[in-house]
Amino acid sequence: MAKYKRYDYSQNVLIPVSLEDQLMPGTLEFAVHTLIETRMDLSVFDRNYNNDETGRSAYDPKVLLKVVLLGYSRGLISSRKIEQACRENIIFMALACGQHPDHSTIAAFVSSMKDQILPLFRDVLLVCEEQKLLGGTFFALDGCKLPSNASKEWSGKISDLKRRKEKIEQKVLQLLDEQIEVDHSRSSEPPDPTKRERQIRKLQNQADRIKKWLNENGPRTGASGREVQSNVTDNESAKMHTSHGTIQGYNGQALVDKKHQVICHAEAFGNGQDHGHLEPMLDGAKKNLQAIGHSQDYFKGKTLTADANYHNHNSIKKCIEEELDAYIPDLKFRTRDSRFDTQKRHQEQREKPFKLKDFKHDEVRDQYICPCNKRLKLNVKKFSRDRIIYRRYVADVKDCQSCLLKRRCLRRKNAKRKTIDVPIGVAKNNYSKAMVAKVDSEKGRKIYPQRMAIAEPVFANIRVHKRLNRFTLRGKIKVNIQWLLYCMVHNMGKIMRYAFI
Repeated sequence: MAKYKRYDYSQNVLIPVSLEDQLMPGTLEFAVHTLIETRMDLSVFDRNYNNDETGRSAYDPKVLLKVVLLGYSRGLISSRKIEQACRENIIFMALACGQHPDHSTIAAFVSSMKDQILPLFRDVLLVCEEQKLLGGTFFALDGCKLPSNASKEWSGKISDLKRRKEKIEQKVLQLLDEQIEVDHSRSSEPPDPTKRERQIRKLQNQADRIKKWLNENGPRTGASGREVQSNVTDNESAKMHTSHGTIQGYNGQALVDKKHQVICHAEAFGNGQDHGHLEPMLDGAKKNLQAIGHSQDYFKGKTLTADANYHNHNSIKKCIEEELDAYIPDLKFRTRDSRFDTQKRHQEQREKPFKLKDFKHDEVRDQYICPCNKRLKLNVKKFSRDRIIYRRYVADVKDCQSCLLKRRCLRRKNAKRKTIDVPIGVAKNNYSKAMVAKVDSEKGRKIYPQRMAIAEPVFANIRVHKRLNRFTLRGKIKVNIQWLLYCMVHNMGKIMRYAFI
């Protein structure tokens, strides 16, 4: 018969462990530890504490920052998960020196880094510069939309939220009436009122929540000055359209250097439209680079690429003012590029959508006639978009909803009626037209495709490898802290891989 050594899991074993030996050179935890201990100035946190004479000793910000960054690098965005790791994972134990900060301490630390996060990000960026990880010649700008810690079901304009509150209150009254009827009934087995009471309490809390929010907040306006949807839970987040559907979230932007995909500046915006983000991102990157020793005209003569969502007059004008060699295509640049002709073979075969030439112009009435002989009336005589002057015509909702050809006519699924914008002129200083010609040139067609290889790997690393699938904090300031921490981890990974650590 076989004979095996006896084993017993119930026995207690004391194993000598050197915490410092767990931080092996060449690992991210070693890079995080070394950078925070030797290259980052965490004295910026000192003013948050006033316990030198009275009160308990606080956890050292170095310890908290180390475990937070390591947690984010391993996909642990929850403060409870990081707390658990500090008690169970030997690497976290080593970084925390055996200390066990609870989740509330970790969450409060991250949320309070409003004034400290940018100097810390610049400290890491300075190390990247010293280790020659920045090429400083070619940059790419891009963004990714991530869900916030808020439900899109709590979004709407002020009028929508008022109607929702009224509906909830009506439902509460209805349930109360039903309860009264049950109480007065002579049924031998009356139903258990507990479930209905819980439902009433839940609905009443929802109504009170909306009422309180309406009393404290007014309409939220967009860049055009028109009212946009607000959110009761996080009013600084916004509804955004993504390839996976509509989300309530934030738009994380990153300006990336080409050489090693180091992030020069990062910021989270509560706006899904990218066309207004190029200016603040360039200004933020300039400030970061000035802080590490570069001149104010750092971007002069450098190359910048961004996708078509950034194409507008103000963005292109900003690049001209900074003397940037920018390549920002318009939304139709692929239709003019012969290299994308084969792409249509792999697309789903659909009926071709109607174009402006398919609509006949009635010059007498100044109306357009659609392929189904319905009329589109003049709605806006004159407006400007990207320095091009348009005239807008709209159809009647009843005509479009009952039309058999609306699939070929309405671009969006939720569109209720056809709208056509007819160009009637070009404004002065049309930078957009010049940019289109620049991107369509032979040089532009060689430079612009490099954007994807620069920016996309950064977001793949943060979203897939670091597993950032949603923001856990609320409010732009706190979300921006979280986004910068993830971008800081990304840059630390570059230092670990290519530099001295």
